Amino acid sequence: MSKPLKQIHLAAHFPGVNNTTVWSDPEAGSHIEFSSFARFARTAERAKFDFLFLAEGLRLREQGGKIYDLDVVGRPDTFAILTALAAVTDHLGLTGTINSTFNEPYEVARQFASLDHLSDGRAAWNVVTSWDAFTGENFRRGGFLPKDERYSRAKEFLATANELFDSWHGDEIVADQKSGTFLADAKAGAFVHQGGHFDIEGRFNVPRSPQGRPVIFQAGDSEEGREFAAEGADAIFSRYATLQEGQAFYTDVKGRLARYGRRHDELLILPAATFVLGDTDAEAEEHAREIRRAQVSGATAIKHLEFVWNRDLSAYDPDGPLPDIDPDLGEHTIARGRAQVRYRDPLATAREWRERAAANNWSIRDLVIETGNRQAFVGTPARVAETINDFVQADASDGFILVPHITPGGLDSFADSVVPLLQERGVYRTAYEGRTLRDHLGLTHPDAETRTDRAAS
Repeated sequence: MSKPLKQIHLAAHFPGVNNTTVWSDPEAGSHIEFSSFARFARTAERAKFDFLFLAEGLRLREQGGKIYDLDVVGRPDTFAILTALAAVTDHLGLTGTINSTFNEPYEVARQFASLDHLSDGRAAWNVVTSWDAFTGENFRRGGFLPKDERYSRAKEFLATANELFDSWHGDEIVADQKSGTFLADAKAGAFVHQGGHFDIEGRFNVPRSPQGRPVIFQAGDSEEGREFAAEGADAIFSRYATLQEGQAFYTDVKGRLARYGRRHDELLILPAATFVLGDTDAEAEEHAREIRRAQVSGATAIKHLEFVWNRDLSAYDPDGPLPDIDPDLGEHTIARGRAQVRYRDPLATAREWRERAAANNWSIRDLVIETGNRQAFVGTPARVAETINDFVQADASDGFILVPHITPGGLDSFADSVVPLLQERGVYRTAYEGRTLRDHLGLTHPDAETRTDRAAS
């Protein structure tokens, strides 16, 4: 008996100014004007995507005290953008990255509950932690947390936020004008939380929203991140580029669910993916090479190499060989917190990169281009549709979060050419069937009265 076809989940990531985005392309638009966000969201909704995703940084990226050329502006506040997008879309989920290290549960819960009301049930929260004192310099209430405390705080943060969401059951407001009774339960919104990170008591002032709780996303790939996702998230991002790597990640994370009393389908695996389309595969491959060169300038290549070497490498030629000196393992990293997180063993990484560069006759820039790209679907629309479907049906993912290299029009070609082919295969919706983001993702709606607070266990 053949296995039933899985339905593919698709989402869109508004990339902003970073190494993926080619802001210098003549077709590129603003990364901060609302018209860009609105156009991007409307295209995603036209293509029947599940949701739009916004990442967020709490500090501009610097190196050597200078702001990156590829990160020269910030972005308006996430909640402001998503709330505005709720008014110009009808079905698209609205996912925001909000940090659990430098925020407080009450204010974040209040903002997400409000967004869920204003969007009629389309809010989602990507729960992240912050690892470095560099970001913490922008804050004076806690600075930064050691690694072993970040996920501890995140777990309690999420559990506390869930307690706030669930402090309203959804049936308290009767608003009976004849009797003058507004609330059926005078204790609505009451909460008490005492824990290692938060000790709060009061009344939550936002009634239960359409989804009960926002959909929860998690982006960490560490052991702690995978466990955090298995315990309390609805979806987890993945960075794996090959079918085999994706299947291994999929099996590992889904295999952790049972210990928390969760089913296989209660957590979605959604890798980020770039794409390049062409009339022929050869045309798409050539265009992809051009895009990669545009994404990684010589200056950008040197900055990325400094992540690992932890040294000032500005004197090196980006089109020349890799440095023959070893990385500096000093405590103060030139990339201010990123080198020790992205590359946990700089000496081993440098050794591997030298071997690969020598074997392929790569320059510094060539190496950064070849090692720095996420999973990319390159080819004709038919080939890309087939590859995406192969990944999902082979349990390497449940879908993809697409990251175009042009903002805001980069989704247009995918929506017009690839989506119809997936629909013809019967693996992608032709219309939204539900109202909320939980409906789109096939997730259950939490019931406050019968819930099990897994995140608090």
